[in-house]
Amino acid sequence: MARSLDLDELVEHWTLLDDERVLIAGKRGPTRLGFALLLKFYIWVGRFPRGRGELPNEAVEFVARQVGVEPAELGLYEWSGRTIEYHRAQIRSHLGFRECTVADAEQLTRWLATAVCEAERRSELVRDELLVRCRTERIEPPTAGRIDRIVRSALHQAEQALTARIAARLPVDVAGRLRSLVAVDVPDDDTGEESVLVLIKSVPGNVSLESMLTEIRKLRAARAIGLPGDLFADVAPRVLAGWRARAMVESPSHLRDHPEPLTLTLLAALLHSRLLEITDALVELLISTVHRIGARADRKVTEELVNAFKRVTGKENLLFAIAEASLGRPDDAVREVVFPAVSGGEQTLRELVHEFKTKGPVYRRTVQTTLKASYSNHYRRGLIELLDVLEFRSNNATYRPVLDALDLIRRHVDARTTYYPAGETVPTHKGVLGDWTTLVFKDEGKAGRRGVRRSVYEICTFQALREQLRCKEIWVVSADKWRDPDQDLPHDFEARRDAHYAALRKPLDPTAFIDQLRTEMRDELAALDTSLPKLAWLQIADRGKNGPIKLTDLDAAPEPQNLRRLKSEVRTRWGTVPLIDMLKEAVLRTGRLAGVTGTAGRGDLAAEVLAERLLLAIYAYGTNTGIRAVAGNGVLGHGEEDIRYVRRRYLSAEVARTIATEIANATFAARAQTVWGAGSTAVASDSTHFGAFDQNIFTEWHSRYGGRGVLIYWHVERKSMAIHSQLITCTASEVAAMVEGAMRHGTTMEVEGNYVDSHGQSEVGFGITRLLGFDLLPRIKRINKVRLYRPAAGEPDAYRRLAPALTRPIRWDVIAEQYDQMIKYATAIRAGTASTEAILRRFTRANAQHPTYQAMIEVGRAQRTVFVARYLRDRDLQREINEGLNVVESWNRANSVIFYGKGGDIATNRRDEQELSVLCLRVLQAALVYVNTLMVQDVLADDEWAGALTDADRRGLTPLFWTHVAPYGEVKLDMSSRLTLATDQRGRS
Repeated sequence: MARSLDLDELVEHWTLLDDERVLIAGKRGPTRLGFALLLKFYIWVGRFPRGRGELPNEAVEFVARQVGVEPAELGLYEWSGRTIEYHRAQIRSHLGFRECTVADAEQLTRWLATAVCEAERRSELVRDELLVRCRTERIEPPTAGRIDRIVRSALHQAEQALTARIAARLPVDVAGRLRSLVAVDVPDDDTGEESVLVLIKSVPGNVSLESMLTEIRKLRAARAIGLPGDLFADVAPRVLAGWRARAMVESPSHLRDHPEPLTLTLLAALLHSRLLEITDALVELLISTVHRIGARADRKVTEELVNAFKRVTGKENLLFAIAEASLGRPDDAVREVVFPAVSGGEQTLRELVHEFKTKGPVYRRTVQTTLKASYSNHYRRGLIELLDVLEFRSNNATYRPVLDALDLIRRHVDARTTYYPAGETVPTHKGVLGDWTTLVFKDEGKAGRRGVRRSVYEICTFQALREQLRCKEIWVVSADKWRDPDQDLPHDFEARRDAHYAALRKPLDPTAFIDQLRTEMRDELAALDTSLPKLAWLQIADRGKNGPIKLTDLDAAPEPQNLRRLKSEVRTRWGTVPLIDMLKEAVLRTGRLAGVTGTAGRGDLAAEVLAERLLLAIYAYGTNTGIRAVAGNGVLGHGEEDIRYVRRRYLSAEVARTIATEIANATFAARAQTVWGAGSTAVASDSTHFGAFDQNIFTEWHSRYGGRGVLIYWHVERKSMAIHSQLITCTASEVAAMVEGAMRHGTTMEVEGNYVDSHGQSEVGFGITRLLGFDLLPRIKRINKVRLYRPAAGEPDAYRRLAPALTRPIRWDVIAEQYDQMIKYATAIRAGTASTEAILRRFTRANAQHPTYQAMIEVGRAQRTVFVARYLRDRDLQREINEGLNVVESWNRANSVIFYGKGGDIATNRRDEQELSVLCLRVLQAALVYVNTLMVQDVLADDEWAGALTDADRRGLTPLFWTHVAPYGEVKLDMSSRLTLATDQRGRS
């Protein structure tokens, strides 16, 4: 069915113009109406409708009124025959279009191959470009089947041209080494230890010396092939990613069977991508290993000292008693004078000395000594070998001493001496200062020459390297995530500055930006100051350690009375619905499975067989039960190997993400405003902890959850539909994940606000969201201690009632100076030249001296002041944020119901498998919400439910419920059976 149209769309696209009225002047009745609709549809879409079903009912009625014909007469219009052909010819002539000839098709194919398909391999997007080109050239689009053939031909021609170009760039010896990778068959399950191809494909293990050495061996094996560095310089990243994915799933025999240019290109793309990924993995192993050395040393010493620790009380009295006894009998033995003067005698004094050692500088020195031993005896081998395969650089001269220190370590890697030799220049950097100085440096000999302990200097240098890598002040050559930070920024920023500012809706003049932000601060602070005496829930006063702000909790909202009855009605009408049927219904209604193509190109599976196996694979991953548990089910009885083949060749993370996005869009389109209210522009985001296998570098221990695992970061809108999900490590920035989801969700929803809990907000978060143009709306855990910044200096008497919570003025001069740089970083996030995490990694406390970081912090402080001032006085905003976050908490509760297999733990060490599990879980929950939305609307459309819901019911109404759903038990998939659902309120079936 055609989608519903609003009045603005009808007026814009379906209003007959004067010249069009002349064209239909001689026609009557059904012919007049049919011709007018053909004409307006052609102008709107660029082709003729294939039948009555493509014409929106609203459009038919709108045009019928203009031509003076009853809408029902359209049923008498003939959609085939001489009359409609004559009408089409008239319309083409009037609009200057022509039918697509064989020559046109060939020309369109060549244009697509050269201008589109070399940068875009997704057939649906290539098809869209073809339709746009037809309209530009005023060619009537050919039939759907012919369009498919043109698209396939263009993709094939582009692939041939691209692969031939890439293969021609390969030196003869490199091409030979690439062929040798697939000269012998290796298993698809990555078990062939002697195969270089399997080694390169394998994923990194957990954080350990063994993993580090394996990754180093892998990197050397990949580099030994000798790929030219600029081999893929002019290849689009998406095309390269497609080749990599294809090479990952194809066996050596399949790769050998391709034409040689394609074989060489696929292997080279795999190798090129894995070089970047392995380099990134080594950097992450370096960062994690250095952290682990320090953490283990600290824990070991703490355990040893805490076991004997006892707090000694009354130290002043002890000191007085000892002093008095010593002065009274100065010549007698300590044991006879001092010990009896102290309660507890010698044991008390021993405990006192031990407490000092535990809490004083001795403790730190003990930790440092233990750390040095751990490094020297175990980890040094791997870290030193890393210096052979990784090249570190910096764009900031401040960090040159760390790089010089690494060069020094390399030069003396095989030395047997404790100290660096006399005359050697030893760079001094931040890592060797402070507590480490006494261990690193030692005065030797009568001349007082200062010696530098080599092993201690090495670990200090690695610690300094770790800190600067994390904020990208030091970067790694031939890496991706850890590459030169200048590559993360848009290269056309200077040339297209005006366009980039306009895209962010920011003024070019920093003064205008500052004035607007400062005015908002003044307005919100003044409003809070004025209304404070009337706010019964808020107090601002000097309260010592408790902080100046006291905010009373929200009152409990009234309980919905009819929602339980509504859910019972749903169960009565449809019974207990298997979760697999909800998934089937959602994907069949959205039609997304029809567009799934194989990673390795076209497959030979029948569409209905592929669809059923895809659904079983999605269900297996989304419930965490595994493919073996669902194999043999369904009408066609698919075996385990059949489903695994489809999973490997067809079900990628990108496919699962697209399916979830399409279900979300279908849900938004199907919602009846009378039931769910107006669409929201705000989402809530939060993370969920999932246990996971730990023989990989992604799974981490999380103290808050008390176990090893990963986090899934969700973005869920107010009516319980997830628009984005991410798999992140436990130590990843939730602020970066929040921004990434708000900017990259890919659905039709416009995100203008984001509710988060305390972990999803920070001053940098407030700053970057202000620049990106959406509101950060957090629930701040310790809001009692939040400080409000002043909008200007020299106004000590302003906002007197807020004085206990006020602090210094915002440094607007810093913002003005770095305004252009901040816009450049915000543009990088908006344009996707780098991930949000890569951009925000530069803005951490470890890099507090970065001028753009300081400016971003000031913007964030100003924006947080605006938010907090509004939040404190606006009870509705407090309730809105609280309810939004409750929605994402409900989504998290549904995880345990759906993702129940294997105890809810992600039972794999492969990052791609973990990500696919998360995305399939999102698909299942999205399908549940979509089908429940339609079911609830069907129930509420009945007369007996008209007006039954109270305001409290509508506030609590959600499609995320599962009392009528059967997620467990035998999986019986029958594609021929469908749920009986009426069309929604706007005619979509």
